[in-house]
Amino acid sequence: MTAETIRRNNIIGALCALASMVCFSFNDMGIKFLSDDYALHQVVFYRSLVGMTFFLCFVMPFSGGLSLIRTRRLQAHLLRGSLVVCANMCLFLGLAALPIADAIAIFFVSPMAIAVMSVLILGETVGPRRWVAIAIGFAGVLVIVQPGTSAFQVASLLPALSAVLYGSMHMITRRIRETESAATMAFYILATFIIASAAFGLVLGDGRYAASAHPSLAFLLRAWQPLAPEDLAIIVMLGVTGVTGSILVSQAYRLSEAAFAAPFEYVAMPLAIFWGVTVFGTWPQPNAWAGIALIVLSGLYLLWRDTNAGTPPPPPQPRR
Repeated sequence: MTAETIRRNNIIGALCALASMVCFSFNDMGIKFLSDDYALHQVVFYRSLVGMTFFLCFVMPFSGGLSLIRTRRLQAHLLRGSLVVCANMCLFLGLAALPIADAIAIFFVSPMAIAVMSVLILGETVGPRRWVAIAIGFAGVLVIVQPGTSAFQVASLLPALSAVLYGSMHMITRRIRETESAATMAFYILATFIIASAAFGLVLGDGRYAASAHPSLAFLLRAWQPLAPEDLAIIVMLGVTGVTGSILVSQAYRLSEAAFAAPFEYVAMPLAIFWGVTVFGTWPQPNAWAGIALIVLSGLYLLWRDTNAGTPPPPPQPRR
């Protein structure tokens, strides 16, 4: 491969990474926008149905057709899908109660969580400088969360738990990526979302447990409601951007060097701040700005260290 080809692929990969973060940012904004009126499992169910329809019509025909659902790793796919479902639930419940920029910033500790789990589960080595970067990233979370103060919200732990669950999903992905395609993994994630959200709906969809005023619990326990016509477009947007973002981020890391593409994912932070200001009328507090800076700098440093060590980080898997 010539230097010009590598350069062109890096540019295309970076553009794909940027576009995928735009898609995921629209998803986060849309979920938070609907969180006051609908149940989480209802939104996820409809979003997943739209996503699966889009996948079957526009992705599967160009990814091997029905052959892509054949797998010898069904248990791994189901476990991986369950982790993604739980991670999404935690992130979206956090979005219901927190400013969108705070929730996304806390979620960005996922590179640090992955580094820790790579040591504990895969037996990989993390040097002292990387441990310092990990500690700084977690310090950024503490600055935002403010445990032990009157500003602390239990809901702020949900995006952090989501990051840990995504890190666990990465461990499974790294074990099956040699035999399973990105399209196959995306199909089983969508299928798991549909099954899980339908099951939640059967148990909680009548609103029998809906008695809490807390935004996160209300979002989880609220009864299913008829979709307002003006909200149907948002549901379609959620399904299409979720699948499109997943495809784009996979394409980004297929074409580009991981270390070149990964920093572009941090465009999600200014986008989250933009949605907070323009749609929800919230600016990050001074402590949130400080925490965001610590988390982003820590994550970028981890990427830089991995690149210099000759072991670029694995491509992050789609979080939708």
